[in-house]
Amino acid sequence: MPLFRLGDHGSAVAEIRAILVGRGLLPDTGSTAIDHSATNGWTPPEAVFDEACDRAVRAFQQERGLIVDGIVGPATYRVLREASYRLGARVLSYQLSAPMVGDDVATLQSRLQNLGYFTSLVDGIFGLTTHNAVCLYQSEYGLASDGICGPATLRSLERLGTRVTGGSPYAIREEEHVRRSGPHLSGKRILIDPGSGGLHGLSTGDLADRESELLWDLGARLEGRMAATGMQTFLSHDGRGRPGDDERARVANLMDADLMISLRCGHYRNEQANGVASFYFGNNNSFSSIGRNLAGFVQREIAARTPLADCRSHPRTWDLLRLTKMPVALIDVGYITNPNDAAVLSDSDWRNVIADAIVVAVKRLYLLDQDDRPTGTYTFADLLAAENAPR
Repeated sequence: MPLFRLGDHGSAVAEIRAILVGRGLLPDTGSTAIDHSATNGWTPPEAVFDEACDRAVRAFQQERGLIVDGIVGPATYRVLREASYRLGARVLSYQLSAPMVGDDVATLQSRLQNLGYFTSLVDGIFGLTTHNAVCLYQSEYGLASDGICGPATLRSLERLGTRVTGGSPYAIREEEHVRRSGPHLSGKRILIDPGSGGLHGLSTGDLADRESELLWDLGARLEGRMAATGMQTFLSHDGRGRPGDDERARVANLMDADLMISLRCGHYRNEQANGVASFYFGNNNSFSSIGRNLAGFVQREIAARTPLADCRSHPRTWDLLRLTKMPVALIDVGYITNPNDAAVLSDSDWRNVIADAIVVAVKRLYLLDQDDRPTGTYTFADLLAAENAPR
C-alpha cells in the first residue's frame, strides 16, 4: 500500500481521519463514519492529512507501540483498522485461514480473562485459544457452545462482573513456568533469530549485505555459547533469504522454544541516532512478563559492557512479538546507520562481548534474582562454572 503523510489528501486519508475521530484523537468535523460492511457503496469524503491529523497519528502510534513517525504505512494502517472495531459491531468467530483481528477481539479476551476463562496473552487475535475460551464460557452459562460471540453471548458477558483479581493469569503462568524449569540452562530451548539486511528502507546495497553478515555472525557466536551451556538452540532461518516477521514467528512456533531472542540493527535517516534498545510484547491490555524481564536483563547487560548508549526497553505490538507463542526479546544491538555503533558491531571482540551479555541475561532470567552480583560483572566463565558445578 502507499504511504500517507502530512500534505496528502483523498479517500484513504478520510478513512484514517474517521478512525482517529472514533479514537478521540481528532475532533469530529462531521465526516462520514466507517462502515465495514459497505465495501462497494461507501465513498468517504475528501480529506486532508493536515497538522492535526499528523499529531493524531503520532499519538496513536505512541499509544499502540508503533514507530512514531507520523506516516501511515502498512503497519500503522493495519493497527488503525484493528482499532476501528468495537465489541458488538460484528459477530466474532474462529476462522482458520484468516483469523479475525481487532480491538473487539482484545476486549472479548480481556473480559473472558477477568472471568477466568482466558489465560493467554490478550493479543486481539481470535485464534483457537480464544475459541475454546468462548466455548467453555458458553457451556457454563447455558448458551450454545459454538465458540461464536454473537448477541446472546455478548448480553451474557455484559451481565457478569470480574472474578479474577491480583494480576494477569498469563503473566502468572509465564513466571511459574520459568520458576519450575529451574535455574540451570541445560535443556532450555532457545530460538535465535538473526535479522536480515534489506528489510528497512535505509538498508540497501552494501549496507544491507553488511548488516546481514554482522547479525548472522553475532547469532552464530550466541549459538555457540548457548550450546556450551547445554541449551538446545535453533535458528529461525538459514541466512540465505530475507523472511518477514510473520514467517519468523511461524518457524518459532513450530520449534516450541522456551524463549526467542531476535537480533536487529537500528536505522535512522539522521546518523546521530545511536544506542542499544530492547523490545517485548506489550499493549494497553496485556504484556509478556517474561519477555519484559528478559529484554530488561539483556538491555542492562549490553549497556554495562559496551560503549553503546542505553536506549532502554520498550513494549511494542510488532507482529514478531505478537504472533509468537513464547516470550520474545527483540534487541536492536546498535544503529547500523551510526558510524560509532557500526564500528562497534564490526569489531569481533565487541560482538563476543554482546554475545556473552545475552547469555548472562538469560541466566539471570532463570536465577529469579538469586544472584546479586552487579550488572556487567557476571562473566561467561562464571556462568559455565555455575552450570558445571555439582547439583
